[in-house]
Amino acid sequence: MLKLGEKIVSARVVILILSLVLLIPAAYGYIKTRVNYDILSYLPKDIETMEGQDILVDQFGTGAFSLYVVEGMEDKDVSALKSKIEKVDHVSKVIWYDSFADLSVPKDMLPESLYDAFNNDEKNATMMAIIFDDTTSADGTMDAIEEIRSISNKQCFLSGMSAVVVDTKKLSEKETPIYVLIAVILSSIILAITMDSIMIPVLFLASIGMAIVYNLGSNILMGQVSYITKALAAVLQLGVTMDYSIFLWHSYKAQQKEYTDKKEAMAHAIAETISSVVGSSITTVAGFVALCFMSFTLGLDLGIVMAKGVVLGVIACVTILPSLILVFDKAIEKTTHRAILPEFKGVGKFIAKHYKVFLVLFVIILIPAIYGYNHTKVYYKLDSSLPDSLESVQANTELAEVFNMNSTHMILVTNDQSDKDTRNMMSDIENIDGVKFCLGLDSIIGAGIPTDFIPSDVTEALKSDDWQLILVGSEYEVASDEVNNQCTEINNTIDSYNEKNMLVGEAPCTKDLITITDKDFASVSTVSIGAIFIIILCVFGSISLPIVLVAVIEFAIFINMGIPCFTGTEIPFIASIVIGTIQLGATVDYAILMTTKYKRNRLNGYRKFDAVATACQESVQSIVVSALSFFAATFGVGLYSDIDMISALCTLMARGALISMCAVILMLPSALMLFDKVIMFRYRKNLMDGPSAKVSDEDTAATQA
Repeated sequence: MLKLGEKIVSARVVILILSLVLLIPAAYGYIKTRVNYDILSYLPKDIETMEGQDILVDQFGTGAFSLYVVEGMEDKDVSALKSKIEKVDHVSKVIWYDSFADLSVPKDMLPESLYDAFNNDEKNATMMAIIFDDTTSADGTMDAIEEIRSISNKQCFLSGMSAVVVDTKKLSEKETPIYVLIAVILSSIILAITMDSIMIPVLFLASIGMAIVYNLGSNILMGQVSYITKALAAVLQLGVTMDYSIFLWHSYKAQQKEYTDKKEAMAHAIAETISSVVGSSITTVAGFVALCFMSFTLGLDLGIVMAKGVVLGVIACVTILPSLILVFDKAIEKTTHRAILPEFKGVGKFIAKHYKVFLVLFVIILIPAIYGYNHTKVYYKLDSSLPDSLESVQANTELAEVFNMNSTHMILVTNDQSDKDTRNMMSDIENIDGVKFCLGLDSIIGAGIPTDFIPSDVTEALKSDDWQLILVGSEYEVASDEVNNQCTEINNTIDSYNEKNMLVGEAPCTKDLITITDKDFASVSTVSIGAIFIIILCVFGSISLPIVLVAVIEFAIFINMGIPCFTGTEIPFIASIVIGTIQLGATVDYAILMTTKYKRNRLNGYRKFDAVATACQESVQSIVVSALSFFAATFGVGLYSDIDMISALCTLMARGALISMCAVILMLPSALMLFDKVIMFRYRKNLMDGPSAKVSDEDTAATQA
């Protein structure tokens, strides 16, 4: 490793030039990487609801559907507005009253169910269905949403998942650059407090910033990333990889005491950093890789990007950062100041002396933490994470208030089924609790309207060579227990007529999302704990130490995830899956650092108390700096973001870093004191705890004094 360090030092100018040149293709890749704002599109492709979405595209030329509420407008004006909407690119069909009859024909000639579904006389409101020729989150569909809004007035409300996706995109694009700015500012403040030079935070952020740009640019190889990944990647990479830069700087300062030549000192610092950082980064990478085992492939998306980001962060730390430090050596010296962060003297001895108190505290806190962890409520309704001021949220609210509709399902009925069975099936569905209407071609024809009376474009919109499309309006909200039970009843009903029939739409997809992510939560937790357990086992060669270390961090996770239960806060479903894995992978390094020092002290002849106290004392400052860096990178984003899915994730990560910090500093030394005999059983012949055992440097100095 030393030879590699020497080569990096000698090539420092070349490395900086190359790193700057690489920013050009990375920036291009970042700009060209498509961002996916439709969370439901990450559901497994082999489930029925997603297969149904594909059939909608293939057979009906559509994957997106919106309901458009118009209030206080004359029928002729509504008809004129409908004509304008039909001319918008990527709008396939617009279905309203004049799709079935001329405006001169009284509306009450329509079947009552059809009239009631699309009109509210009391509030002088009507509703039309807009069918797009592309999928929910396709660029064409989103452009069409924007154009429809531009030709609408304040009396018009465009609801549906595509409208939510458009608003999510606009809000995310507006906020994401500010996330990075907030993270940089707060991280700079923390570094200014903890570092001994004003220039060092600038160099740290420059090095990590380049690694972030490389990571985001390389996402073009994935084709697309989710907006959650795009929003979190830079902030999370900054928080997670800051440790490596801090370690290199501290190592460089220490090496300067032994080597007067700064280049030689840096070469040794690089060698030491590679040995230490690569080992600790593996646990972080393992945590992110565990996300890739989710059936809900948003985890794969986030896991790959962040694992890649950690690797690139390590490479930048041992190549770009050393080069920057050496090139800007004079500027660093001119801006040197005394570090503000205290040394926390006596903390190690205090904790080791009172370890029984902390163990009792552990047990007392653990019980409510586990209860809260298991009872924290999560939500799955995607527009719940958005501000009420957005147009799509207002439209969905208007749809619920004016037409008592909170969701719309689509049923794909195979043409193998007879018209009689289809009409009977629709009648059965209309009798299911919460179903407001059930409309299809057969219901219109069956109501006495001749087939020839139905315009061909309406027929094409509702019937293909193999399938018939039926629309079902529901009074129940997406992701509610009521709508999930309703979907189950509808599925049972349509299957009783023909097992080929399918139920699709936002509510059925969200029901699948709930089922799948519940399984993902268990599998991801198992994989992450198992992977990190094995890594720690390999590092320490001990079975007991991985149990102790993982238990301490899991304790911190229980507290973090249990707090929302006691504050009455609902968190987004994705947070409940990924936070535990991220917190475990990112903060178990704190425990590894302290445990490494403890084991070294014990094997060097220190008695139990002094080994634990010294390890804690030597680690506390590094752990505090690391946790504060992670906290700084995420806390501000959590406060600022109007997208609750981003805000909640960042808040949980920021709080988790501080809780893990406290758990490692207070609980880990106590656990090491308690389980010392078990941990050191294999080394018992080499250990001494009697009068001849070594004591810490602090105790030696005190004795001499």
